[in-house]
Amino acid sequence: MSRRQAREAALQALFQLDLNPAESPEKQEMTETLAVDTALDVGEKMSKRSREYLEQIVHGTLDHREEIDERIARSSKEWKVSRMAPVDRNICRIAVWEIFYSPEKLDAGIAINEAVELAKRYGTDDSKRYVNGILGAMVKLG
Repeated sequence: MSRRQAREAALQALFQLDLNPAESPEKQEMTETLAVDTALDVGEKMSKRSREYLEQIVHGTLDHREEIDERIARSSKEWKVSRMAPVDRNICRIAVWEIFYSPEKLDAGIAINEAVELAKRYGTDDSKRYVNGILGAMVKLG
């Protein structure tokens, strides 16, 4: 499984966690594990390396979610993060984590391209422009 497929599975897990958060801090780890496992059950077989990347995305995005959402909010003049479509919001979160928080710091152009591809596949007709606009503005802001 490629990194793109790992991102797709991460999007599914983050979407699930966004709409069905843990009932308590004590159940957070169990809820995250369940979301990742569910995403893996839906997709193709995944190599150990890809699964590790999937888990890095999910846990890293959740660990930095407040900071990531602040970055998104500064770049999104039209919508509050809480009002964004859940798919678009989580696609943006993944890209922001990959650009600013990942140990490997993915090149912004590559992360934005990958996010736009996810938006084309999982979002609405307007998602790709919306995601591209938010992430492009964010990179300019730094």
